[in-house]
Amino acid sequence: MTKDFAVFDADSHVVEPPALWDKYLEPEYRTLGKHALWRQEGRTGSYLKVNGEIFRDTTNPNLPRHALWRPGMDWDAIGALDPHTRHPMTEGASDPQARLTDMDAMGVDQTLLYPTWFAEGFFLVDDPDVAFALARAYNDWIADFCKPAPTRLFATAILPLQNMDFALEELQRVARKACFPAVFIRPMFLEEHYLNHPYYEPLWAELERLGIAAAVHPTPGLWNPEWTSHGPFFEKIKDRLAEPPVPGGGGGPFAGGGAASNTTFQQLTPLGHPLAPILAPWLDNHMFVASTLIGFTVMERYPAMKVVVAHGKASWMQEVLEKMEASTRVIPLLHHYPVSTEPEEMWEQGNVMLGFDAEERLIQKLPQDFAAKIVWGSRYPHHDATSAWDAIAKLRNAKVPDALIARMMGRNAADQFRIEPVRQTAA
Repeated sequence: MTKDFAVFDADSHVVEPPALWDKYLEPEYRTLGKHALWRQEGRTGSYLKVNGEIFRDTTNPNLPRHALWRPGMDWDAIGALDPHTRHPMTEGASDPQARLTDMDAMGVDQTLLYPTWFAEGFFLVDDPDVAFALARAYNDWIADFCKPAPTRLFATAILPLQNMDFALEELQRVARKACFPAVFIRPMFLEEHYLNHPYYEPLWAELERLGIAAAVHPTPGLWNPEWTSHGPFFEKIKDRLAEPPVPGGGGGPFAGGGAASNTTFQQLTPLGHPLAPILAPWLDNHMFVASTLIGFTVMERYPAMKVVVAHGKASWMQEVLEKMEASTRVIPLLHHYPVSTEPEEMWEQGNVMLGFDAEERLIQKLPQDFAAKIVWGSRYPHHDATSAWDAIAKLRNAKVPDALIARMMGRNAADQFRIEPVRQTAA
């Protein structure tokens, strides 16, 4: 396979190493920082610690799904890994030189890096001062990660949204570094306020003024309180399979059927794979776009702000627009902010793009309808990652013209993040 265009991977990840806490976190905050947020990778098990509370991994410790994929693997190869053998994490998740080697093999010329453990736990940190210190440490570490290839490696910055003054101060600091074209925004509740709350207005205004994109990326929330996002709710429902039957046959999923039903229930085992990574990302993204960007007119009031909504696929957007168009016409909505355009017009005019993967059948069938509003992401090194070559092959097999593929796989993202495209990987 060949390509004559630059590929920009708009959704890839790093896995934060212990050095972030031991070296980059300021000495006076190291004890507090490890209490507030810490990832322990043990020989027999792992856990995430947030605000001193430990959340142990419930999945197989031999298969680190957050950093299991590497070039040359497909999903069948991931599924065939021996679960009784300890498999190492992909080196490119934490080492920039290994990352560049993997990018070359994947056909990726440039990439935008998202966090892993900071994505999952950072916004739950209670103490604003410690959150500020952790954000500085992460941003300094990821800036050093990008230094070996400043035209290829770019990162989303972490902002301590626990205190808006701190967040704006850190935003102004990272804006001076070329490696940060975007800041990471997780679509979730923070202190029981969602992103459509007036608390966030200074953030949107400053992002627009500085020309830095809002990189919105959900995370499963497996260790988070239920009210933060959709993920914890899905896990609670999934885990009902592990609950014992209610005495007397009442209340359980197999209630009312007597002994036979209880026997059937006892033979069931809990679903081994979490549901949150499957279902939560697109629902969290859906809520952010519908409630914040369109419903509370952030797109309309900050028309120059650029946004990328990653990881949760893109095909759902048409249904969201159809439903919001119908609702705004049939049911008059009372907005705190005046609305001058309809949702579909707002979306078409706004500087917002959605992350897609080449498995999406609707995009394969209707590429013209999506090409102007999507950016591709590999999800490297997560277990469900794919390479650029995989994506290009899928799109070509679907008869998508190469001019559109070039736009979807690279040009859109480079424009959105205001980055000059480079072609590093061999044609």
